Amino acid sequence: MTLRQFAMTPEAIPASTAWYLADLGEARGKQELLTRQTPQKLKVLRDHALIESAVSSNRIEGVEVEPSRVGTIIFGKPLLRDRNEEEVRGYRDALKLIHEQGGQHPISEETVLRLHRMTKGEIWDAGSYKDKNGDIIEKYPDGRERVRFRPVSAARTPEAVRDLLGLWDTALRERWVHPLIVLAAFNLDFLCIHPFRDGNGRASRLLLLLQCYHLGYEVGRYISLERLIEQNKERYYETLEQSSTGWHDGRHDPWPFINYLLFILKTAYREFEERVGKIASPKGAKAEIVREAIRRQTGEFRLVEIERLCPGVGREWIRALLADMKASGEASCHGKGPAARWRYLGSKGTTPK
Repeated sequence: MTLRQFAMTPEAIPASTAWYLADLGEARGKQELLTRQTPQKLKVLRDHALIESAVSSNRIEGVEVEPSRVGTIIFGKPLLRDRNEEEVRGYRDALKLIHEQGGQHPISEETVLRLHRMTKGEIWDAGSYKDKNGDIIEKYPDGRERVRFRPVSAARTPEAVRDLLGLWDTALRERWVHPLIVLAAFNLDFLCIHPFRDGNGRASRLLLLLQCYHLGYEVGRYISLERLIEQNKERYYETLEQSSTGWHDGRHDPWPFINYLLFILKTAYREFEERVGKIASPKGAKAEIVREAIRRQTGEFRLVEIERLCPGVGREWIRALLADMKASGEASCHGKGPAARWRYLGSKGTTPK
């Protein structure tokens, strides 16, 4: 309904959206320069983004694996222990497919179903549209529930997806609005259709990455869009609800969610530029990734929380780095063992602003 809305009437783009588009245009212009780094430097970023994307996208949906197993699941060939590990591995496979084929892989119904099938493993309805109607329910800690949204019915879902894919092609060809707005609108419409019984969020994020490649925005190869979405998860659900209200009648306001996704892309490019500037060597990059996870902590934290943010990095390695930061006055520690509480103090022991 969002793309239909854009097709029927010319849209006045909000000023905030126009600023995002200008910033992203500039970022895309710098993209070629940023990717002219040594292969080893970029490989560190690619590997880390692959881990973060597979873990974060699944964790948003409540699918988690042991931090100590993440590196093996992503880069090894272990016997998988349970369905959660199977789904994380499947998401990794889908990411690799997108990263390897990029804009050459079509945005088609076959692709939509294939990506869903890859992320859901051997479950019975993997790669199949939902066969029953179902509302999106929000559950509160006190046991109360409310309907957040009623998606498209199961009977109309295949047709709705095909219509959406057709509108994507037409919108880009006829240039109704800026391609990035088309990308964000497609994502909103896909989530409102909610074509699968389960796994819609993961499928939508993979399609987002693939469509970024089609439009020439390749930052998702080096910076995890899924991790940024997870870090801003509350805003994700808030803007999705704002923009889905009135969607079935075409009376909705798509701009909160569109601006949210543009914000995610802008943040990714800013982080990409910062990371490229900081990486001195593959070995130094590993330390910088852990340090960056520590710097993002706004209060007390435990070692296991940093371990979760840095999949594939050993616990003893993180512990040694924290000890070095404590010795230099960059961090403080209260307690001992797994229950120890750490706090980042900033460089030379000064509290970060």
